[in-house]
Amino acid sequence: MSPRLSFAVDAAYKGGRSTLSLFQTGTEVITKKDATPVTLADRQAEALIRSLIAESYPKDAILGEEEGGDVDALDRWVIDPIDGTKSFICGVPLYATLLSYEVEGEPEIGVCYFPALDEMLYAEKGKGAFLNGRPIRVSQRTSVKGAMLCCGGSMFKSGNWQKIAKVVDQALGTRTWCDAYGHALVASGRVDAMIDPVVNHWDISAVCLIVREAGGRFTDFSGSEKLATEGLSTNGRVHDELVAALRP
Repeated sequence: MSPRLSFAVDAAYKGGRSTLSLFQTGTEVITKKDATPVTLADRQAEALIRSLIAESYPKDAILGEEEGGDVDALDRWVIDPIDGTKSFICGVPLYATLLSYEVEGEPEIGVCYFPALDEMLYAEKGKGAFLNGRPIRVSQRTSVKGAMLCCGGSMFKSGNWQKIAKVVDQALGTRTWCDAYGHALVASGRVDAMIDPVVNHWDISAVCLIVREAGGRFTDFSGSEKLATEGLSTNGRVHDELVAALRP
């Protein structure tokens, strides 16, 4: 593990653990200008991670969900202090703290920590992906038929549903294990695909690398590997079949 990855794992862990003091406590929920919720836990976790970066890598650029930052920097840290704030405020433990480091606009390090589950996934480009220190790989299923699919809740809106309905009947099951948790399940071989129709850059910078380093594929719905406003992660073997169904 490189020094930068070791730092990222530690920073995500500390940021994530800081959220637990407010988890399932009925903490105040504030609605942001974009109509999404935020809590004190989100803001405190991002502030903590930023302070750790400033201490160890004071010259590095940072982009975070809550405090913004270096939108145009190609080399930067990307923070999502709580990916799955809606899960957090409902007391559901499937939320994550995400941290990545990008070089020339591409993630080189990705960390995904689930504080309430105490599951830590991480990857470094070219060096594989790990869950709690153990190597992980995607599943081996070769067809959507009989596969387990995850999707974000917005897939059930009319326009998106028409697309996913093409493959739902073939799958073993479709579950809304959404946000980073769905992508983590793909990377660790527990499900075969995650369909994420509405994402921001900080939602997917870390998880896309983890999925790829676990042997999977991560693209948008048209099959492009450039990070966009939607994400499709799979074991790679069912990817083209899903792109054909989801392509705009």
